[in-house]
Amino acid sequence: MDFTVEFLVNLGRFLLDGLPLFIGLGLIISALSAAVGRKESWSVSESLYFGFITALTVGYGDMRPTSGLGRALAVVIALFGLIATGIVVAIAVETASLTFEQRQAAGV
Repeated sequence: MDFTVEFLVNLGRFLLDGLPLFIGLGLIISALSAAVGRKESWSVSESLYFGFITALTVGYGDMRPTSGLGRALAVVIALFGLIATGIVVAIAVETASLTFEQRQAAGV
């Protein structure tokens, strides 16, 4: 249980350090989503919903672009989502490694 708490505290610190990066990625995804929404005549909320569902690689399929440009932008949104996901996974792995090393050095 102690490892889990230390891991979560360290993870929070690392994610907070990366917050500007995640905000930037979120703004890029939002802007691309707005462009797709404008092309597909979707509302702002529908556009953002589509963009973040695509970026998170969930892709429910309830909304999809029909134009060529919209589809191309959807691929770009998905790529930015994969980048963000990869960064979170890398941070989690590094945090687990760091926490494990800290506990070993402390003799716990």
